[in-house]
Amino acid sequence: MNLFDDPHDEFLVVADAEDRHSIWPSFAAVPDGWSVRFGPDVRAACLAYVCAHRTHL
Repeated sequence: MNLFDDPHDEFLVVADAEDRHSIWPSFAAVPDGWSVRFGPDVRAACLAYVCAHRTHL
């Protein structure tokens, strides 16, 4: 099972120094160089945040 696929788990939105966003499981340590921008919340809410705030396509 992929940790990023469960719609009921809680996730964070993290971003790096170049403002690239990603979702991350809330139970896992945030990788070095990334900071929390949103969450924890369900996957759908985190994906909506990423879509609304992305600056890179």
